[in-house]
Amino acid sequence: MLTTSQVSELTGISTRTLQYYDEINLLKPSALTPSGYRLYNDEALQELQQILFFKELGFKLKEIKEILRKPEFDRIKSFKKQKELLLLKRNRIDRLVELLSRLEKGEKCMSFKEFDLSGYIEALEWFKNSNTEEIIKHWGSIDNFNLFIQKAKDDESNIAQLAIKQYGSVEKYTEAMKYNMEHFSEIMEQQQALGEMKEELLQKNQELYASLTSDMDKDVASEEIQNIVHEIVTFTQESLLTSNVGDGYWDIIIQSYRNDISKAVTDTKYGEGAADYIVKALQYYFHK
Repeated sequence: MLTTSQVSELTGISTRTLQYYDEINLLKPSALTPSGYRLYNDEALQELQQILFFKELGFKLKEIKEILRKPEFDRIKSFKKQKELLLLKRNRIDRLVELLSRLEKGEKCMSFKEFDLSGYIEALEWFKNSNTEEIIKHWGSIDNFNLFIQKAKDDESNIAQLAIKQYGSVEKYTEAMKYNMEHFSEIMEQQQALGEMKEELLQKNQELYASLTSDMDKDVASEEIQNIVHEIVTFTQESLLTSNVGDGYWDIIIQSYRNDISKAVTDTKYGEGAADYIVKALQYYFHK
């Protein structure tokens, strides 16, 4: 049996952190001395080791506790999976270092393949292992979800480019996706409710854009127009069920109105010059 101080010295984990793990029921001491000091046996140290591996992979303490408490949790299988995920992480870092070395030498290398979605794929794999019932309910089967994961793997480069464009980095994209997975049941329920309101939401969206473009002689910088833009942005984010749409999301929306087809559709619906007017109004809202 080791004391808290001895465990701290062995692992590099502070005594306060070990106390906190005890307080939140993540890692309980194996026993207490008559004076109330915590003691840890080999089994507790193995569990601590498991916790540290999960933390290295980016899991939050709440997630780790839920995983470790599952009746079907298998320590050996977990070690194998963690090894696989850490190797993916190492390979990704190696590729990024290699890319930086080339850029450092002055090479022009506009490559996105190094910004792979290892973290995102890891999160999908753990979500699959931890939420079997939810996956079967919404995807139909585990096999269908495996196809979803494989599709993400096959299209990593394109997804990475979009992630960087919308969120600024693959890491921010992954964090946003992790949030969605953590709140998956809640989001699915909300999406179902929104699905039943689809016509109403579509009508509301059209009314907002019609209001925005009703008088295109008005200055896009005016308080009236910017208030309408604010209402559009708020409505859109609420419809998407998350405020975390990425820093570059609206830049993508703005760019879409410059597309010939989208521009033609928008101008036909709201009047000649509507697409350009919407672009100017959104640009002013987000960049000025």
